[in-house]
Amino acid sequence: MNAIFQPKFQLKAAIVAGVSLGLGYVLQNHVDVPQGHVLEWIALSIGLVYGIKAAADSLKDRKFDIDVLMAVAAIMAAYVGHPEEGALLLFLFVLAGALEDLAMEKTRREVEALHALMPEEALVFRDGEWRTAKPEQLVVGDVIKIRPGDRVPADARITVGESGFDQSAITGESMPRHVKPGDELFAGTINNDDPVEAEVIRVASDSSVQRILNLVTSAAAQRAPVQRTIDRLGQPYAIGVMVLSTVVVLVWWLILNRPLVGDETSRGALYTGITLLIVASPCALVIATPTATLAAIARAAKGGVLFKGGQSLQRLASINALCFDKTGTLTFGRPRLYEVHPVAWSDGDELLAIAAGLEADSTHPIAAAIREAARSRGVETLKPDSVNHVIAKGIEGRVNGCPVRLGRYSFVEELIPVCFRNRVKEVLERMQERGHVAVSVAQDCSSHEGGGQAAVLIMADSVRPGAGTLVSRLHAIGVKPVRMLTGDNALTARRVAESIGIDRFDAELLPEDKLKIIRSMRQEDHLRVGVIGDGVNDAPALASADASIAIGGIGAAAALESADSVLLTDDLSSIPWVIRLARQTSRIITFNIFFALSVIASMILITIVGSLMERHVPMSFGVLAHEGGTILVVANSLRLLFVKGFERRPNV
Repeated sequence: MNAIFQPKFQLKAAIVAGVSLGLGYVLQNHVDVPQGHVLEWIALSIGLVYGIKAAADSLKDRKFDIDVLMAVAAIMAAYVGHPEEGALLLFLFVLAGALEDLAMEKTRREVEALHALMPEEALVFRDGEWRTAKPEQLVVGDVIKIRPGDRVPADARITVGESGFDQSAITGESMPRHVKPGDELFAGTINNDDPVEAEVIRVASDSSVQRILNLVTSAAAQRAPVQRTIDRLGQPYAIGVMVLSTVVVLVWWLILNRPLVGDETSRGALYTGITLLIVASPCALVIATPTATLAAIARAAKGGVLFKGGQSLQRLASINALCFDKTGTLTFGRPRLYEVHPVAWSDGDELLAIAAGLEADSTHPIAAAIREAARSRGVETLKPDSVNHVIAKGIEGRVNGCPVRLGRYSFVEELIPVCFRNRVKEVLERMQERGHVAVSVAQDCSSHEGGGQAAVLIMADSVRPGAGTLVSRLHAIGVKPVRMLTGDNALTARRVAESIGIDRFDAELLPEDKLKIIRSMRQEDHLRVGVIGDGVNDAPALASADASIAIGGIGAAAALESADSVLLTDDLSSIPWVIRLARQTSRIITFNIFFALSVIASMILITIVGSLMERHVPMSFGVLAHEGGTILVVANSLRLLFVKGFERRPNV
């Protein structure tokens, strides 16, 4: 039985009720099929299943709220011969409830997304041999082995070996971090290269991933749900309407000596009370928000932004400052080779072919960038005679019988002709000062004609489309400051910030640091802050912000679940547009609520005064006013479907 009250089933039931109601109306009013009213009763019955349960649950909790009023209004509407009114009211009630419950289910997945970072087992040295154990069974002082491709099971310190670790999930740093004995490893990071041994320094429950999980849970719990406001206003309203209707019936009957039931020529007290209850039923008020919200969500989806619910739209509409992560958000999160700088090389394509051959089997991001550049330029890879990976230095081999090296300058220097070494170092230093990634490559062919050759491969994490005009367009709509928060190094952060005009940037941050900055901006600067990010390291900031957007293309699952909304494309041009859409939605919702309340108040006054003057408001007029107000509210909301889309602009 409980299955029918699950959100997905409830959504399907709402759709069936809506289709039945619409079809019944068409059959009765346009096809002249009297049996169409049966479909209206079916729609009403479906709605009552959920409406009566909601009302019963409220009464069970000793609350007389808007759920109770809607159920009573629907039943009374059917009693006076207008089942379509009750069916429409309950259809919207069931639909809104289903969508809200589905949105709530998403928030529970953030815990699962964070836990997915942790491996299921660890390799630990105990009793003179390597054994597998659960990460939660590790204790401080245990020696663990992390093999290539393994995730670190607990925060630890390297004791034996050197390797490169992908820690972008924790720090957001775009390049793997080279670690050696004495360096600390974060739980959840991935070993890219060689096996290492490490000593556990914190148990799994105190690890970096667990701290992020705690931050997300705490930040999410501090949000004041919009539902509290609805409940707080709904109960007094519902009680007031019921009391008013009851008082009118009693006063009209007992004091004014009006008949209780009456007839077609003399409307009774009960007729007036029911009319009052119908005109005061909050159908237009109830749909004032969900219709605008659904229209805005549908329009935003066409523009590449997915909202998780109405609260997400309302929060985004209120922001006046915005913070961005860098890696994977403002940038693609991976290096791209954009220049081959030959210092002593006759053929740049030959250099790229040799470099791609050396890196053919490597999983390092630099290797991937070199191979991608060779493919895009149509350069055929030269297969080396031999290849040897040298830990923390680079890669070497032989091509056409000549030794070749690629990597750090100190490793490649031996093969660089002496007369070109200063030039290579100069290029490397200049690129590093600009925040670029640069590696050296050299080939010693002194025993062959042509001698030695050397070059510098220059790479950078390029910005996403739309980033070039992003800041100026945000300033134009009153969002300022625009700030960048990143775990990457300061030089790289400065390069990206200056290239797109960021107002302020903070680099080399951990998740805790980002959260402190967000809280400071909110509490000390009194700003309403939005956060846009993509990684697990962004999840606490996303959860604590006034509004948050996750980059969906390559975003981590925890970030997507922590955020209010998700950017589905790589184009950042949609962000200013969707903020304007959220603000327009907020204005329409405000107007809808004001209009709905005005109609209700006016009809209550007309109904009471008309009855006192024995000029009773016909039930049909009350229904017309009620439906007319509803239609106008819906029509006003649907304008959001036709909001013009954003213009994709080239980067500058």
